[in-house]
Amino acid sequence: MSTAERIKIIEASCKQVGRGVFFSTLIIVASFLPVFLLEGQEGKLFGPLAWTKSFILAIDAILAVTLAPVLISFFLKGKLRTDNHNPLNRVLQKVYHPVLNWCMTWRKTTIGINILALVISVPLLLSLGTEFMPPLDEGTILFMPVTLPDVSNSEAKQILQVQDRIIKSLPEVKNVLGKAGRANTATDNSPINMVETIILLKPKDEWRKGIKKEDIINELNAKLQIPGVVNGWTQPIINRINMLSTGIRTDVGLKVYGQNLDTIAALSTQMKKALQGIAGVKDIYVDPITGGKYLDIKVNKDAIGRYGLSVDDVNEVVESALGGMNLTPTIEGRRRFSVNLRLAQDYRNNLDAIKRTLVQTSNNGPIPLSSVADIQISDGPAMIQSENALLRGTVLFNVRDRDLGSTVDEAQKRLNNMVKTLPKGYFIEWSGQYENLIRAEHTLKLVLPIVLVIIFACLYFAFRSVREAFFSLISIPFALIGGAYMVYFFGVHLSVAVAVGFIALFGIAVETGIVMVIYLNDAMQQLVALKGNSRENITRADLHEYVMNGAVKRLRPKLMTVCVALFGLVPILWSTGTGSDVMQPIVLPMIGGVLTSSTHILLVTPLIFLMVKEYELKKYGKLEVLDVKEQ
Repeated sequence: MSTAERIKIIEASCKQVGRGVFFSTLIIVASFLPVFLLEGQEGKLFGPLAWTKSFILAIDAILAVTLAPVLISFFLKGKLRTDNHNPLNRVLQKVYHPVLNWCMTWRKTTIGINILALVISVPLLLSLGTEFMPPLDEGTILFMPVTLPDVSNSEAKQILQVQDRIIKSLPEVKNVLGKAGRANTATDNSPINMVETIILLKPKDEWRKGIKKEDIINELNAKLQIPGVVNGWTQPIINRINMLSTGIRTDVGLKVYGQNLDTIAALSTQMKKALQGIAGVKDIYVDPITGGKYLDIKVNKDAIGRYGLSVDDVNEVVESALGGMNLTPTIEGRRRFSVNLRLAQDYRNNLDAIKRTLVQTSNNGPIPLSSVADIQISDGPAMIQSENALLRGTVLFNVRDRDLGSTVDEAQKRLNNMVKTLPKGYFIEWSGQYENLIRAEHTLKLVLPIVLVIIFACLYFAFRSVREAFFSLISIPFALIGGAYMVYFFGVHLSVAVAVGFIALFGIAVETGIVMVIYLNDAMQQLVALKGNSRENITRADLHEYVMNGAVKRLRPKLMTVCVALFGLVPILWSTGTGSDVMQPIVLPMIGGVLTSSTHILLVTPLIFLMVKEYELKKYGKLEVLDVKEQ
């Protein structure tokens, strides 16, 4: 074979598959459009994945039609052999040929099995639970108990020490660090009754045999049942993300809006009682907005008049004795500190001691503070929370041992009657991870139909035929079969990660379908070139033979398309460590979908193609032969 002949064959082959490869790459990029439109946490997590893959595929599409033919012309030299010289390919063809022949013979059975598998996969998907994101194991536990809002500093300190000792007693715990109240920063508004304890765990090979992280949390929760303390379990990173994005420090928060704090607190307590007992609801408590204790010192103006004092005199004593008065600054090197003076803790730690605080008079000497002021402890709001110019209370709870979506759905059903009878000006709003779940679902439902239209348009421009575009597009629902079965049997809930996996699967399934249709059309071109395009010259046996050749003879490139995807995805199923629990929900639908879509494309697509060509030959007297080469 001369160089000119070899170049001509390479050019013809590249033109044959060039348009299909180019548009299949565009379809994969288009299928990631929903990922680009995700917002918030999910957008930040999966956006880099979509951008990276899109840029890679964009370059790949250009190289496929420019550089690849040139490289083939350089390296494809010497003695060229057919696919039959490959022993593995011969074995695969021997297996594939009778199976495909059986499918073409038993047409109704083949199509019925595919439709039945598709119908069964629908209830499987509907039975799956829903969640926003699969839980990422950070390797660390964050214990966030909440006690009564009027707890004293000393009591909060004692509770913290007791909890830390109990937590450290578990053999899986390496270190414990607890904090009560807020840190020395203006960005931390934690009250004294909220404790944050970070629990660092030992490596898993040092844990007791058969124990899991969930078992550690359950064991700690059972040991830390302290009266007046409501336990809360989460992880440091996701807790910060939740608080920054939704203002809720648990998985789900039920926000109660209104005009009066006491009414909001009463409604929140009623809703908490209604939610108790729901499967999956853990660590439920009402964020305290009332119940705070305040020291009220009201100056008695008649009394201070008798002693020759003014209101400022009494306030100055209160400020210096209880609050502390700045006396002078002190400088140590480059640092400056204020020197404060106030009474010792023993003289201001109870109401009687405060009443005995002395006030100096000009004529009567020192007198107790209670002689010139009414001193008492009064109730008030522990913390005033507002949002959108409305007062807000919150019922907080985590979700464990159940999916987020069904848990909140059951909770909403429990509260339906109560919500209808709320006082005028009061309403509720679900927040936390559920808020993110609803937002992501809305985005995906809105964009997915648009993506399918874009994919169909790309297929039309690839084949210049609505019928052929539809043939390739129907591989998408059959790709859902394997994805649904894999997700179901692995016990994974539907989440944004699973949705991203299905989105990536759409592009791979359509790509494999394009390759099959290209080679089937090439077989029809060979048939028409040999026998002409008329009903008198082409028989059903001819159609059957050439469709079989188009499917079987080009088996290797189709299997390579499938295997490249599988070889890159299957190892992730055995991955461990941080991040693997997010990657596996993405990979599961892709692996299962690639297997079922490739089976559909290899067995059912040739059958449907054959049936359509028989219909064309019978109705029109000729075949619609598509020119898949470059124009």
